[in-house]
Amino acid sequence: MSGTTFVIGAGLAGLVAAEHLSARGRAVRVLEASPKAGGRCRSYRDDKLGRLIDNGNHLILSANRAVLDWADRIGAADALHMEESAFPFLDLASGEAWTVRPGDGPFGALAKGARPPGVSVAALARDMARLLVAPAGRTIGQIMAPGPAFDRFWDPMCRAVLNEPPETGSAPLLRAAILRSFAKGAAAARPVLAPQGLGPALIDPALDVLATRVVPITYRTAVTALDGGARLDAIQTAETTHRLGPDDDAILAVPPRQAAGLLPQHTLPKPGRAILNAHFLAPDNALPPFMALLGCDAHWLFRRGDVVSVTVSAEEASPLADLPRDAALARLWSDVSRAIAAHGGAVPATMPTARLLRERAATPDQSPTGAARRHDARTPWPNLWLAGDHTDTGLPATLEAAIRSGVRAGELALG
Repeated sequence: MSGTTFVIGAGLAGLVAAEHLSARGRAVRVLEASPKAGGRCRSYRDDKLGRLIDNGNHLILSANRAVLDWADRIGAADALHMEESAFPFLDLASGEAWTVRPGDGPFGALAKGARPPGVSVAALARDMARLLVAPAGRTIGQIMAPGPAFDRFWDPMCRAVLNEPPETGSAPLLRAAILRSFAKGAAAARPVLAPQGLGPALIDPALDVLATRVVPITYRTAVTALDGGARLDAIQTAETTHRLGPDDDAILAVPPRQAAGLLPQHTLPKPGRAILNAHFLAPDNALPPFMALLGCDAHWLFRRGDVVSVTVSAEEASPLADLPRDAALARLWSDVSRAIAAHGGAVPATMPTARLLRERAATPDQSPTGAARRHDARTPWPNLWLAGDHTDTGLPATLEAAIRSGVRAGELALG
């Protein structure tokens, strides 16, 4: 195939697009502004902890076929482990613990084991019906009634999937995720974990594949401008200008803030909320691989070996907003230590070695306003396409959406 496709951005969407094109014989060149690939889905060795940690926690489900297919394509299927369909919850305020276990088939989400304590089948069915008919422009907080189902299911689900509190989270976006997973029953709602980390599972093997296909990735090369008339003619960086020939094209796979700067004529979602992650070195913690926490500052807890990681979604809407690092760590360690004690683990006498990471604008805006600003992969330039979890994939901004967007952009480039 003649010509070259420039992929701008080596995050997950960009790597998927590069792999998709190179597998079909297309010449590809990747430009990445940072010194590493992976974007918001990568792992690195933290010197303070002495462990490999993820820069952000992501929960994959068996419904995420694009993620599973991607791992298979890059030879990393063994790096993912599928668990049974079970979601542990612990309410640190009341001391209650329960496990949500969806039943089989399309009504499995209404089964007794799938409902939190105090939630009747009638209440959950009513909420599901409200979600199904929610129009664009409505939030979860606007369509769901207060009560146990809201507190114990919809609120944590909205924060986890959309990185938004229910007051601002788009109901149609959450519906898209629920219909593809929990609403289909246990087979579509099995957690998929990466025991060695997301980088070794979804990023590093892809880099190896691209290296064998001689796909160059130029790091520390930020694109500063895109120029053209009827088509994209030039890609400018601080170091050089890449002139596009008649058979050349490009895929822009960067977060919406950077994409909007390069395409000011486009209406794109604004940057969304921050996610706070804290990692604690806690041997003999006896915790499950993951669990939801209620009645405290932490939202989700992930355990990989002796590292316990805590996620706080939509940090701006939490009590931890703008707290100094040490104060935020102390409050989260209080939550983690109580969870460890509840599971019979060994609680250190003092807070152990810890790392706190705040990822600003971890997701695009997923309020109704942000959802309405999503853009198709096509642009006015016939040789430029968009990729990224902020594009209009029909899904929330997740790993699944990022991969689907990379495949779609690659298909459009090939077409």
